Amino acid sequence: MSTLADDIRACRLCTDRFAATQTGHSPRPVVWFRPGARILIAGQAPGARVHASGRPFTDPSGDRLRDWMGIGPDVFYDRDRVAVVPMAFCFPGYDAKGSDLPPPPICGQTWHRDVMQALGPVPLVLLVGGYAHRWHLGGRMGVTERVRGWRDHAPGVFPLPHPSWRNTGWIKKNPWFEADLLPALRTRIRDVLS
Repeated sequence: MSTLADDIRACRLCTDRFAATQTGHSPRPVVWFRPGARILIAGQAPGARVHASGRPFTDPSGDRLRDWMGIGPDVFYDRDRVAVVPMAFCFPGYDAKGSDLPPPPICGQTWHRDVMQALGPVPLVLLVGGYAHRWHLGGRMGVTERVRGWRDHAPGVFPLPHPSWRNTGWIKKNPWFEADLLPALRTRIRDVLS
């Protein structure tokens, strides 16, 4: 396992791709998983703040995600409890307009299956955002439709929107998310961690 994590940390497949972005940064894979974790957060890709910190979700999105989960940083950053495996381990950078670039597919194609195999069965999987939804559940369903159908996958899998501030309007337009999904998610998390 440590060899796989070390191999991912040493990965430089996207050096040229990242150098050509608006941010012109170097790869810095953020690796946060260990076999035996009780919860898997399957995300999209680290943002700029996570790239700087080297820890997943050290940004306002992480604050919102921990609130959704009903846990604090002490539990969230305990790798024996929570694994974070995004579709790309590095910050993809920004485009010329300052928007986030998508996770480069080469990362998931290179590492994802090996990581999932190394993790083994995980009692609870949180799929954060459309890229994670598509990889783990297949199909081309939109985020709203996928999240609205969360009961089809619970209690083992919960599809979630991305916790970015950009989705605040989505949350307000879909009150069932906070009223129905989040209480069920928090109950499941308590059960899995107890």
